[in-house]
Amino acid sequence: MKTILTLIFVLTIGITAQAQDVKADVKVETVQKTIVTSTANENTVARLYKFKNSRVKKALSFTTKRNKAKMA
Repeated sequence: MKTILTLIFVLTIGITAQAQDVKADVKVETVQKTIVTSTANENTVARLYKFKNSRVKKALSFTTKRNKAKMA
């Protein structure tokens, strides 16, 4: 009985989903944009590191006064 009711429920949901009116009249308006090229000369310096994440590794490898070994 449960399987029959489940089957009827699924069929009614499927039929109602197919009975929906779908409007396919979607029009897209195109917009034209122009490309602007800048002629300003910018002299910026870019740093190149030999190793990846060298700034992070340098910051993480700091030492403090308490890191030094003490003689007992």
